[in-house]
Amino acid sequence: MSGRLYVIGTGPGNPAQMTPEALAAVADSGEFFGYAPYLDRLSLHPDQLRHASDNREELDRARAALERAVAGAKVCVVSGGDPGIFAMAAAVCEAIDQGPSEWREVDLIILPGITAMLAVAARIGAPLGHDFCAISLSDNLKPWNIIEKRLRMVAEAGLVIALYNPISKARPWQLGKAFGILREALPGKTPVIFGRAAGRPDEVMAIARLAEADASRADMATCVIIGSAETRVIDRGEKPALVYTPRFIKDETR
Repeated sequence: MSGRLYVIGTGPGNPAQMTPEALAAVADSGEFFGYAPYLDRLSLHPDQLRHASDNREELDRARAALERAVAGAKVCVVSGGDPGIFAMAAAVCEAIDQGPSEWREVDLIILPGITAMLAVAARIGAPLGHDFCAISLSDNLKPWNIIEKRLRMVAEAGLVIALYNPISKARPWQLGKAFGILREALPGKTPVIFGRAAGRPDEVMAIARLAEADASRADMATCVIIGSAETRVIDRGEKPALVYTPRFIKDETR
């Protein structure tokens, strides 16, 4: 008889940002599959088994978890943030799509979590107050020319953009290239938010104008949010500035 497979997100890393549903799934599970730093965020009992793997082994991790669920185990696949945004829910679905028929019979429960762009937005105001999109700058799973095309199109469409995986040691140039593309379509005064480790002790929030935005301020723990032409910054003196995107846009065709 098949067991159960949970797919959860731990949120941005602050234990208080993990949902009660996800905590209940952890309590109900006997085996855990995930990237080691994400598994480290859980308080597991000695009889709960960890299966840690590298961050680039998502599909193999999903297959291994499904095998254990088919064997009758209660399994939990762990992501950071929300499991459905650039994370393990898609890998599990892909494994089921490509795998043996018995994997389709697994009791699959995908639970939402707080993703990085929501945590950063809440810390800084309401930059996602109007239409927005999320784009990963990693070209591990899609070619860079597709990323460039999407950046141009969403900037021209006037969407606020949340950038995930903005920079790494293997990809030190891509965020700077993305800023260059966005400067072609957006005003130089457009707010750029560098939100690092939102909700954690090492949190850093910074605001810059697109014209002067420095890609070196970001790392893989940073979610970068680029406003639209409508996004505003509220100066509050000694208090941190607020960034928001108004809920209303005028119809310029009238």
